[in-house]
Amino acid sequence: MAKYKISIKSTAAKELEDIPKKELRKIIKRIQSLAENPRAHGAQKLSGQEQYRVRQGDYRIVYSIEDKDSIIDIVKIGHRREIYRS
Repeated sequence: MAKYKISIKSTAAKELEDIPKKELRKIIKRIQSLAENPRAHGAQKLSGQEQYRVRQGDYRIVYSIEDKDSIIDIVKIGHRREIYRS
């Protein structure tokens, strides 16, 4: 399987700053694993959108996949109680 390039939007990068260090390491490791398999076990497609989400503890990583260019765009990262709010 082709390795995907990971792109993190500036808003998602800013959200990473607020995450505790202990959880941050796990989240970064999970994001890196998406490069190998973006549709891994546990990834779910969000209804009505062309985005997916994956869980890491109490946090969620929302991303889109561009298969044609082999790019994963990390759109949003946050706590599960806040991630889906507008």
